[in-house]
Amino acid sequence: MIAIKNSRELSMMREACIISARALKLAGEAVEPGVTTGEIDRIVRRYIESQGAKPSFLGYGDFPASTCISVNETVIHGIPDKRVIKAGDIVSIDVGAYFNGYHGDNAATFPAGDISPEAEGLLTATRESLYEGIAQAVVGNRIGDIGSAVQRYVEMRGYSVVRQFVGHGVGANLHEDPSVPNFGTPGRGQRLLPGMTLAIEPMINMGGPEVRILKDGWTTVTQDGKLSAHFEHTVAITQDGPVILTMP
Repeated sequence: MIAIKNSRELSMMREACIISARALKLAGEAVEPGVTTGEIDRIVRRYIESQGAKPSFLGYGDFPASTCISVNETVIHGIPDKRVIKAGDIVSIDVGAYFNGYHGDNAATFPAGDISPEAEGLLTATRESLYEGIAQAVVGNRIGDIGSAVQRYVEMRGYSVVRQFVGHGVGANLHEDPSVPNFGTPGRGQRLLPGMTLAIEPMINMGGPEVRILKDGWTTVTQDGKLSAHFEHTVAITQDGPVILTMP
């Protein structure tokens, strides 16, 4: 069942999204060679809790950290630990905050120092594909219009779309209906209605789309070992067009 939010609920949700967005910004500023992923996780948790909120991911399905931090070939759900970030790494950070009954969810991939032109191209294409998808998040369109826009944009540039994991509705629950794939057919799927709130999150690989989950049950890496990038915003569908709620 898809939850439709009224203006008051959207306003409340916006507060959670701002906390999440600011936490992600702090995390990105901390990405540099020599820093551990665990240190970044602690920065995010301290900030979210200082705002009277809770990290959405901590304990979710027994996930052991406040953020998902995924380096290089790790696509999503990387567990922060003692891993030291190295120059040239790309670091995907996914952050959620729960505040006053609502979740805000966002992600971005950050460079650690100077990165290769190939890695920079992947980051740029993934980031821009997110906004291609958001542009289709308008009343009367369908879920397939969002996914098709993302897929078309990245595949024209020689990248591939992860299919095993997708975006989702978000609100009082971290994961709600509908699913929001980053691939699809225009005009297909759930029609978009005012008050829907979606986490749109392209996960894009430099190589093939295949992924595998490591023995910890969370960490998801590219099957071919090539780089992956991840960008995400929480977006509200309104009569005036899509509104990005996770803007710091």
